[in-house]
Amino acid sequence: MSRKTFVIDTNVLLHDPDAIRRFKDNDVVIPLVVLEELDSMKKQSDELGKNSRHVIRYIDSLKELRTGNLHEGINIANGITVRVHVDTKTPERKIFPLPLDRATNRVLSVAYQIGGHGERVVLVTKDFVLRVKAEAIGVAAEDYENSKASYDRLYRGYRKLEVPKRDIDNFYKDGHLTLDIGDMAPNEYCVLTCPEQSSAICKYNPMTRKLEPLLKLQRDIWGIHPLNVEQKCALDLLLRDDIKLVTLVGQAGTGKTLLALAAGMKKVFDESLYSRILVSRPIIPLGKDIGYLPGSKEEKLYHWMQPIYDNLEYLCRSLDGQSQGHETQRWIMESKKIEMEAVTYIRGRTLPKIWMIIDEAQNLTPHEVKTIISRAGQGTKVVFTGDPTQIDNPYLDKDSNGLTFTVGRFKNYSLYGHMLLERTERSELAALAAEIL
Repeated sequence: MSRKTFVIDTNVLLHDPDAIRRFKDNDVVIPLVVLEELDSMKKQSDELGKNSRHVIRYIDSLKELRTGNLHEGINIANGITVRVHVDTKTPERKIFPLPLDRATNRVLSVAYQIGGHGERVVLVTKDFVLRVKAEAIGVAAEDYENSKASYDRLYRGYRKLEVPKRDIDNFYKDGHLTLDIGDMAPNEYCVLTCPEQSSAICKYNPMTRKLEPLLKLQRDIWGIHPLNVEQKCALDLLLRDDIKLVTLVGQAGTGKTLLALAAGMKKVFDESLYSRILVSRPIIPLGKDIGYLPGSKEEKLYHWMQPIYDNLEYLCRSLDGQSQGHETQRWIMESKKIEMEAVTYIRGRTLPKIWMIIDEAQNLTPHEVKTIISRAGQGTKVVFTGDPTQIDNPYLDKDSNGLTFTVGRFKNYSLYGHMLLERTERSELAALAAEIL
């Protein structure tokens, strides 16, 4: 197959700072305007600034390979040639049909010029509008596919199986069941049913290759009980100490965050297996942003973390019965065993023996998810919750976000568990809205 020339947009490099090395046996072109955009962001303290610096340093280091120059092309590993395109007054530029008053059009102009020289050029961008523009003027364009997993074919975390009644009877009698199911994932759950209306819920153990029962709960978990099969399986995942990474995916009201927080409270306050709970969310507003907020970091975060405080208040109220739970909630906050943090400030930390909850994880890129998981120290458990159909990040979709990507990459590992929660339990109104709106 003949080589192609891939022109890389800025948003691709911000999404995956190692994207340049993903185009095996092809040519990679970085427009000068892309470097200028990266340079303008390199002083930012967030993930975008970090990724900008990473890309700039990598491109600068290519000169040390002494296999060419950046203008004509430098050969790197896997048969890739990288070059920086400096825009010149070529005939193709003069007939380019769009104004060059914005960076996206200048990136498209580079692809247009290169295509005019006979190269098989493809513009790679996460900007849907730019892909439409490219198609309109005859330039091949595609989304960056390397960090994608199909949401429509997403691993569910459980399955339903119809078996003979004797298998269910043997499961309850022996405490386990061996079934010949070749494609079971580690820690996948099964709902066994039979025509005689008998049923059982079990989990696949990859070590013994048997279906085993869920953990027995002697009482409620901080005042709450699982309300459906999915919640039972999710809670079982959360309470198993050998499972270090859990993803809970589902629409609003399915109980993802509440279950993660309740299990964390049990493990930290009741069993003392973790030193504290760390809860974090991406700082991406829904709707119009309200601008800068005054006060300390804690005061600024309070508004972003309000859903977490609402869940905490609900748990405290459920635990106290008839009271409002204010005393319990104040005692929890004064214990310093629960910490709220923005995702941005997790980078660079080492977090041992922490129960870490990352809420709204669908707004994270795969690279950001990698950064977060790599912070986990000895004895730490990480729980990601979110809904990939509700994304506020303009350059992510249900397939390319970090939550979906994590499920696709980790499902075959025994230290990982996943559950897709589909039934809304918040209220009858919330369930109806989720169904018909």
